[in-house]
Amino acid sequence: MSTSEKLPQFPKPYWRDLEFPAFEPLSADLSVDVTVVGAGITGITTAYLLSKAGVKVALLEADRVLAGTTGHTTAKLTAQHNLIYDEIINHFGKDQAKLYYDSHMSAIQFVKNEVDEKGIDCDFSKQDACVYATTEEYVEKIKTEWEAYKKLGIDGALKDTIPFNIPVKAALYMKNQAQYHPLKFLKSLLTEAVHAGCAVYEQTTATDIEDDKSEPKVYVKGGYKVTGKHVIMASHFPFYDKIGVFFARMYADRSYALAIKTDQKYPGGMYVSADDPARSIRSTPLNRETLWIIGGESHKTGQGINTMKHYEAVAEFAETFGAKEIVYRWSAQDLTTLDKLPYIGPITEDRERVLVATGYKKWGMTTGILAGHILSDYVLNRENPYKELYSPSRFQADPDLKKAVTTNADVAKHLIKGKLEYTDKDAADLQPGEGSVVMFNGRRAGAYKDANGKLYVVDTTCQHMGCECEWNDGEKTWDCPCHGSRYSFNGEVIEGPALNSLELLAED
Repeated sequence: MSTSEKLPQFPKPYWRDLEFPAFEPLSADLSVDVTVVGAGITGITTAYLLSKAGVKVALLEADRVLAGTTGHTTAKLTAQHNLIYDEIINHFGKDQAKLYYDSHMSAIQFVKNEVDEKGIDCDFSKQDACVYATTEEYVEKIKTEWEAYKKLGIDGALKDTIPFNIPVKAALYMKNQAQYHPLKFLKSLLTEAVHAGCAVYEQTTATDIEDDKSEPKVYVKGGYKVTGKHVIMASHFPFYDKIGVFFARMYADRSYALAIKTDQKYPGGMYVSADDPARSIRSTPLNRETLWIIGGESHKTGQGINTMKHYEAVAEFAETFGAKEIVYRWSAQDLTTLDKLPYIGPITEDRERVLVATGYKKWGMTTGILAGHILSDYVLNRENPYKELYSPSRFQADPDLKKAVTTNADVAKHLIKGKLEYTDKDAADLQPGEGSVVMFNGRRAGAYKDANGKLYVVDTTCQHMGCECEWNDGEKTWDCPCHGSRYSFNGEVIEGPALNSLELLAED
């Protein structure tokens, strides 16, 4: 059996294999204290903390709770975000680097406290985290990072092996980290938030904010509005971006994960490679068995090779561990800011009632928890030692300026490339299950033929800023290579910054 034949036919994350409560869409105007948009890890944590403090909260979700990025993670609870601390010291200073570490360790401690106090069954376990190198180039970078650990007093160790059959040249460990099943944990927090009075609305897509600086209003599809004293955008990409210009301050990339079964015993720990191609290894209990979560293959959204090839590459790496069955496959989209620190706080300095959390750079399990605390502290007018570090209004010219130029040049390249692309493929040539850029009525379009032979043809022009979307075969989606918007095969928005669907040209 070939590698591709071992892969599940359709993507589905292991974490989503749970029953979740269902909530009705918003069907009337509403008045609350705080409107939280996005029911992922940030939104649920924020809603939980505020509701427990007696704040009247409405939690709006465009899809279903925990169906987005949070449900597509590798679920490592760690402050070891690959090689980051030497870079933070150089760009922001030692004190800020220590704050970064402390803030993420506080998120891990919060999860542990909640698990211990409430008896939450979410497969929580303490684990060491490890970033390893397989090339000489990254050996030096790991040694430099180890020096940063020592400067910051981070509990760690520098070794030259990991407990797998991988030719490793250096390995940097961070002690006392953790892993868990995020959706089991967040389901518990959501239940408590609802019991404390939080109102949850699914299938409710926020489209705009009217910010009068005293009672901002959130408008949703269907014409209803929610009025409150604060709005918190926890929607992965901020759905309201007229002021923050986040699309030009972040870039989107995708990565891939498999859950496999093997006869090998998992040795413990969580692992990620420093060098390319990116690889990630951890485990999770499944009934009386152990699933190995193997990930990697990072690339900018809409700019990868045929995306099934990424899955196949991860599957080939999984053979290192004697994979006998691939049980799940899924992918995730992550946003990275220009200086690699997330944006958490007021959307601009003079608009303190509209708050945002975004740009987690693949490390949302601690950052989402951390963001929930920072955002709730803004609302409750509490001090928080991490507010300034993560302020969306910050600007550090050294890392930002160079990457802003590079990122925007990349956007321009793909904008022009897409407009000039020509294909002689016709929609009628597609096989069932195939999607492609095609010529349709003399113009560039995107076509997908489902397993039953039904054809969907869309205008591939992204509704955000006019770039041309590319077909993502692994997920059956249209992905924008400029700012990361994603659409279903029939044009519906899956991921922002786009708010409007692709035009459906034909459905037959």
